[in-house]
Amino acid sequence: MAKPIMAKPIANPKSIDLNADSGESFGPWRLGDDETLFDYLTSANLACGFHAGDPSHMNQSIKLAKAKGVAVGAHPGFPDKVGFGRRDMTLSYDELYCDTIYQIGALKAFLSLYDMPLHHVKPHGALHHRMVKDRETCEAVIAAIHDVVPDIPLVALAGPGGLLMQETAQRLKLPFVLEAFPERGYLADGRLCPRDRAGASIHDPELAAERALAMSEGYIMSLEGEKIPLKVDTLCIHGDNPHAIEIAKAIYKTLKQAGIALASF
Repeated sequence: MAKPIMAKPIANPKSIDLNADSGESFGPWRLGDDETLFDYLTSANLACGFHAGDPSHMNQSIKLAKAKGVAVGAHPGFPDKVGFGRRDMTLSYDELYCDTIYQIGALKAFLSLYDMPLHHVKPHGALHHRMVKDRETCEAVIAAIHDVVPDIPLVALAGPGGLLMQETAQRLKLPFVLEAFPERGYLADGRLCPRDRAGASIHDPELAAERALAMSEGYIMSLEGEKIPLKVDTLCIHGDNPHAIEIAKAIYKTLKQAGIALASF
């Protein structure tokens, strides 16, 4: 079994980041309620126009994030708006590298209008899933991040499922933080449950909040009922989850009551 890669420890063990995939509306289509959701977040992963989002909505999302004190990260994905970036695509190393730089650059340009720094980079959907298993994809995306924003952390999947991302980031000397999903099921080996299996997605806000608390304390309960150690720096809510607002509220309340501060990493 591969030896886990250790990320830089968070400054305060009683503090954790709460992020969500956001800024996913485009044109006349609306997805998610960022206006309300941002009240409970400490960082947001903004779509950069490839899998979702558009220039106007990127600008609006950044303006909203600044007003609500939410740190902004880039959320690059495959060029697949019809499939919301959740369909796998086979692209060349050069395409992956350039597409990633293009998306980060677009978001950074808008951030500069509001004197806001880029906080992190988190790959989206099928691109993320391909990175955890395909070395060339992983290296192309991480190399692109390193070459344009070498001091900005990659958000990598916590646990054994994210080892390839963690190892590649470490080898290319890109900082990274570890992420887990309170509203996703985990298997006994510490990997995310595939979305087509029962228990993969969690819609009960109270259950998601219980899982968020467990993750902040360094473990997660698998679908098989096993307690699995899991080091986590940031928790993610999917903005397109129909219960995202209720889940965010429940997590926010539960962590606060447990004495765990919510703060961007």
